Amino acid sequence: MLKRTKVVGILNITPDSFYDGGHYFSIEKAYTHAIQMVKDGCDWIDIGGESTRPGSEPVGVEEEQKRILPVLEKLQGVSVPRSVDTYRADTARKSLKYGVSMINDVSAFRMDPELVEVVAEARCEYILMHMQGTPKTMQVEPRYRDVVSDICSFFEERLNFAEKHGISRSKIWLDPGFGFGKTVEQNLTLLRRIKEFFQFGLPILIGTSNKSTIGKVLDLPVDQRIEGTLATVAWAVFQGVHAVRVHQVKETVRVVRMSEAIMYGIEKDKVL
Repeated sequence: MLKRTKVVGILNITPDSFYDGGHYFSIEKAYTHAIQMVKDGCDWIDIGGESTRPGSEPVGVEEEQKRILPVLEKLQGVSVPRSVDTYRADTARKSLKYGVSMINDVSAFRMDPELVEVVAEARCEYILMHMQGTPKTMQVEPRYRDVVSDICSFFEERLNFAEKHGISRSKIWLDPGFGFGKTVEQNLTLLRRIKEFFQFGLPILIGTSNKSTIGKVLDLPVDQRIEGTLATVAWAVFQGVHAVRVHQVKETVRVVRMSEAIMYGIEKDKVL
């Protein structure tokens, strides 16, 4: 059976995220948007309470939890899995109590040393992302010898770290961190050479949705980047990427399904 590219719906419960900051900054608005993403066909929802846009300042753990835990509680009956976008051990631990099945960590266990213990104990899935520096500093002259090779070396080191702490590789997804400490050309190189990350035998997730590289290539503001985003989604599907993390779920699902119809035909019972 063929497994299709999964569509991950972004739910930012923040006042300052680069695309939708403040749009869902209440329990009811966040819940309503989550339900709409499910209706639109998302495969899972990724929930975050802290912006990681370039130059952003961290919020305290109490504020992060104040934003996301009530929403997680309300979403317990939702029919799709939920992940939490956090690098904090305490936030991850409390989120898992509300049925969260995956932790999406932009720091790859580097910002809170206790997080690896939480993930190992929970035996949950984990998204290991590459980022050069921190959200505040990552876009200050990012440099690589070879961006893809350097990220692969980073992944290998971090995977070994995770395994040494009792986390099975079979639980890990890899995210090369599009826009996290990369120039426009480096981001385009990641997409062009995305198959090189398959060497680890692990599922690959990418998050290109409405990001500044698309804006710079097309000379467009953040609210007009959907076509550019969908071009990257179609490319990802054709390359065999396992999941795309996006703001506009309905449009993305349509692109994924059409792209896969081109690749595999329309026998729906053969596509999961």
